Amino acid sequence: MPASRNLVNLEAVSKAYGERPLLADVSTGINAGERIGIVGRNGAGKSTLLAVLAGREPVDSGRVSTGADVVIGVLRQGAETDPEATVLDAVMGGRPTHEWAAQARTREILTALLGGYDDARLQRRVGELSGGERRRVELAALLIGDPDLLVLDEPTNHLDVEVVAWLAAHLVSRPSLAVAVVTHDRWFLDEVSDRTWEVVGGRVEEYEGGYSAYVLAKAERVRQAAAADARRSNLLRKELAWLRRGPPARTSKPKFRIDAANELIRHEPPPRDSVELLSFANARLGRTVFEVHDATLCRGDRTLVDHLTWNIGPGQRIGILGANGSGKTSLVRMLLGELAPSEGRIVTGVTVRPAHLSQHLEELDPSWRVLEAVQRVAERVDLGKGRELTASQLCERLGFGADGQWTPVGDLSGGERRRLQLTRLLMGAPNVLVLDEPTNDFDVETLSALEDLLDGFAGTLIVISHDRYFLERVCDDIVALLGDARLRDLPGGVEEYLRRVAARGDSPRGDAPRATTPSTVETSSSAQERDQRKALARLERQIDRLRAQEEQLHAELAEHATDYERVATVHAHLREVEQQRQQAEDEWLALAD
Repeated sequence: MPASRNLVNLEAVSKAYGERPLLADVSTGINAGERIGIVGRNGAGKSTLLAVLAGREPVDSGRVSTGADVVIGVLRQGAETDPEATVLDAVMGGRPTHEWAAQARTREILTALLGGYDDARLQRRVGELSGGERRRVELAALLIGDPDLLVLDEPTNHLDVEVVAWLAAHLVSRPSLAVAVVTHDRWFLDEVSDRTWEVVGGRVEEYEGGYSAYVLAKAERVRQAAAADARRSNLLRKELAWLRRGPPARTSKPKFRIDAANELIRHEPPPRDSVELLSFANARLGRTVFEVHDATLCRGDRTLVDHLTWNIGPGQRIGILGANGSGKTSLVRMLLGELAPSEGRIVTGVTVRPAHLSQHLEELDPSWRVLEAVQRVAERVDLGKGRELTASQLCERLGFGADGQWTPVGDLSGGERRRLQLTRLLMGAPNVLVLDEPTNDFDVETLSALEDLLDGFAGTLIVISHDRYFLERVCDDIVALLGDARLRDLPGGVEEYLRRVAARGDSPRGDAPRATTPSTVETSSSAQERDQRKALARLERQIDRLRAQEEQLHAELAEHATDYERVATVHAHLREVEQQRQQAEDEWLALAD
């Protein structure tokens, strides 16, 4: 299939609901093999754009052209599969077994998304499946159908982090497949997309590259235009600063992008002042938050954690990973005293004031206005050191503008209700914040605002999430439940989790047999960690010294520009120093990874 083949084209397309225009005179298109990530605020028109591209929504004006024989596969947020159909019929569409059983790609998709292709799995009825399992069935049907263009609306919802990683790798491995995807999962956007569309104000603004490149280009556009919206610019610059300072893998970008990023963030402070936050947290929390002493937690005949010993201190920011059903939510409920351990005990600090954002939405009076629902918790929240936010200001930080604050609770969407639930929790001024899948139903800009708020949260933070970007952004430590009733510390973060899952040879499911081995949080050798940190520090000093030499040599070249012999000598020395610096940087990256 030629890469230049045009699949779908929009010409001066406009689409409105009521008086509100979502798309206004939009002209764009998708060619074979292009992978496009679509971002924008909730309600900006992202899903409408997908529906127009897929031909599922008529347009008010303009033209939508689809190439001859183009097959478009569509994944919507709402389930569309017949609940009475079997998994086999939903995925294969009635194809006989001998047609697909010998196809390697089909077997790979069934194994990755459905856990295998035995009769017991494939003969289940769709109506008996959980929301996450239905999502996997719909994805499997689309991928096996071999479309020319995949139009995906929030494909990562309800998926484990390892399945998200597999899906990204699978899409990238099919170079002729075009993809248009709306998702709040920014890691997925970065892995899959080679172009980014931002839907804003009825327009579609196009950027080259994935989410990281979009953040850089957007920040540069904002800077060049001297935008009046300074706060939004600061959020973009702060996120860009984290992209540069974050996990080592993110530094392996083209050099011109790194140089541009360094120039943009030259005066940007670190996302979090860990010393200041820790001292503030100690003042509010004391020395004890949660201490788990030899605890065993069972649900029915399953053991979720077995003889666990774990201490969580003030100011810690912990992310918890694990497959659906592995016991993550039960573990945090045990910490909060909502579930009692079968054995052992939990000690909670006397000053601990926790807040728990669960996966279930809090029931509120539908006649309340948004601002009223928040003010019923508190009129203002103290951030410490003389800083405070009013209820209205916090609402605005989390996406409820002046008009939105007067919206009745009963008129809110699912994502807006979740934002309201989080706003009410934060107004209670907790010093321990437990977030269970906080990114569900949030758009990318709301997630950026939430991350900015959490940067200033001085208490202890515990996060359960499959959103890899969010975990890496707000958490300092990662632990995981791998289905064997043991809680493991992962110094290597999400990458280490995926390596451990791959080493098991199968995806960790929540139905592992009861473990009989006592479990503590496993850590790597402290001596080895010290040696690694010393080596990193040594390399950083060496890199700084070599950069200083480079600057001095460049100055010498400028000073002796007319002395050709001196220039040749200095230039040779400069090349040698540059090679030494490059080698030291490569060693630093390898060791940090």
